[in-house]
Amino acid sequence: MAATEEQFALEGRPTAQLIADHLREQIVRGTIRPGQQINESLVASQLNTSRGPLREALQRLCQEGILIYRRNYGVFVLEIEPTDLREIYSARETIESTAACILLDGGPEQIRNAIEALKEIVDGMAKHALASNWEAIAGLDMQFHSSFVAAAGNSRLSRIYKALATESRMCILNLEVSYPRMEVLVEEHQDLLDLLEMGDREGLIAAIKRHLQEAVTHLVATQQEQGSP
Repeated sequence: MAATEEQFALEGRPTAQLIADHLREQIVRGTIRPGQQINESLVASQLNTSRGPLREALQRLCQEGILIYRRNYGVFVLEIEPTDLREIYSARETIESTAACILLDGGPEQIRNAIEALKEIVDGMAKHALASNWEAIAGLDMQFHSSFVAAAGNSRLSRIYKALATESRMCILNLEVSYPRMEVLVEEHQDLLDLLEMGDREGLIAAIKRHLQEAVTHLVATQQEQGSP
């Protein structure tokens, strides 16, 4: 893992939470690759921290499931297999569908606030689609879904969803191969927003299911293509 200015940004404040946040972002962006071993001494040197906070950070990421501890070998970045993909997106579908019901059962103000926040994200996605900025769209994609769940106001749903969102961001950066037309992804999120605004419970839940299942199909197909000789 090459040292960068960003990696040294923690100098002087190396808490376990900051280190975990930093490493999580590096993993999501692909700077630290799936299957790669975490070199503790190298990371501690790059972040100007001691082994104590670093190991606590690694433990947190292992608990989140994005790092794997292998006895006698060390800590490695999770390699997401097709089975993992299906589990991640199935869990997301359950949580997002529950959040949709909570939102639609909420008052007009709760729904209106959710729509305003989600509309801003979709507008951002549309702008980045015009610039063909896939990484930005991928980030906004997960921001949309995380904000959707957060808008339901259930802290436990949001906490569970956070780990799934991290794993999903690790996956979704691979979707560029399967989604050459970024505007399609923008349209899918606009559709979810429109159904929420219309109060169409059945349509919204069906759209969530369709959107997430199509993502799994694209991701699995991409993995198989990349794994082909």
